[in-house]
Amino acid sequence: MKLTRIGQGLLATAASLAVGLGIASCNPGSTIDYLFVTSSSTGSGSSCTGCVSAYHVNSFTGTLTEVAGSPFSSQGTDPVAEVASPNQQNLYVANNGTNTIVEFTIGTNGQLSAGQSYTTPGAQPVALAINQTGTLLFVVDFYQAGFTDTNPGPGELIVYPINSDGTLGSPVANGGASYTPLQCFPTGVAITPSGTNLYVSNTNSFIVTTAAPSTSTPPPTPSVCPSQGTISGFTVGSGGTLTAVSGSPFQAGSTPTALAIDPTSRFLYATDSVQNQLIAYQIQTAGVLYPLTNGPFATGGTFPVGITVDPRGLYLYVTDYNSKQISEYAISQATGAPSASASASFSTRAASPTCVVVDPALGRYLYTSDFTGGSLTGASLNPSTGALTALQNMPYAANGSPTCVTAIPHGNHSTQFVSPVSGN
Repeated sequence: MKLTRIGQGLLATAASLAVGLGIASCNPGSTIDYLFVTSSSTGSGSSCTGCVSAYHVNSFTGTLTEVAGSPFSSQGTDPVAEVASPNQQNLYVANNGTNTIVEFTIGTNGQLSAGQSYTTPGAQPVALAINQTGTLLFVVDFYQAGFTDTNPGPGELIVYPINSDGTLGSPVANGGASYTPLQCFPTGVAITPSGTNLYVSNTNSFIVTTAAPSTSTPPPTPSVCPSQGTISGFTVGSGGTLTAVSGSPFQAGSTPTALAIDPTSRFLYATDSVQNQLIAYQIQTAGVLYPLTNGPFATGGTFPVGITVDPRGLYLYVTDYNSKQISEYAISQATGAPSASASASFSTRAASPTCVVVDPALGRYLYTSDFTGGSLTGASLNPSTGALTALQNMPYAANGSPTCVTAIPHGNHSTQFVSPVSGN
């Protein structure tokens, strides 16, 4: 599967291992978050062609216990992206292999109940985002209708209204179309917490990470698309109408993959997987992007593909796919500039980390999905320095080949909401 099929649209000391998952057990009464993991069978020989696993996150240790009945069918194949509603009642999953978005109801115990399935206008949905009011779902399709790996072309962005019961309405019209055109091979999507601006990364180059393309060789970049990466910026209007930001699309290195925005809606960050760098922008008036001084910034490892900002906006974490590690940064609150933290990087101990998320309840734990490693990495986050410390017995075995992770706070711990941007 392509990097773009990771999705873009964002958790650890135990005394003994649990059966099967290999994760220490915990008292469900101390659950602080629920962690959801999308998985496919690609690369692992698992029968999980499309599933979503759910876990309790222990408030004292960060350890994981699989929710009863997990894993749950994703109702399709090759799920690569997911996003939860801000009210913690629904989870939306993108099945890349069946061109569907599936709406799930999240039970009080973390169990998932499949609801309606929606076929996207184009092909191969790869990234999801949701606004903070929970009224709009944004979906990135790898290809517009009529294009495939054998006949590559531009991608598209679809806006779905979210009804009060979590179901989706018809896509918001863009003239006579049900989507907004993008450039080629889009990978990630992120919306500002303020809800006023939305950004999509256009890789404009076919990048392989989690599976090979359906063709014998990666498709070439179509002549209609630029040779360098870009970020498309939009203003989000009433009801989800999109208007291109002045100057969009913006130059973004070689191959921008994942996107993340700080909680104040002032700064946007993009990973450049081929050039091993982090590109940072100030979000100016009307959503215009302006590159930060002294950027881009080098990543600690190679092939960065996932990114997240912690709930307080103090630290930034990047997954380095080829280096089995996470690059750590402190964020300047004045300028938004990222600087390597004291520890600089953290080893996932498992291959191919993709999505990364910080627990949304208290921001104390961090998790990654390790695709070819078939596992989950867990770390505790030092709130004073941002440094990560490995949780006992990690990495943890996962169901199938995990493609992405996201989390919601549980019960009275609902103090903040953070969604990963993947990437993906």
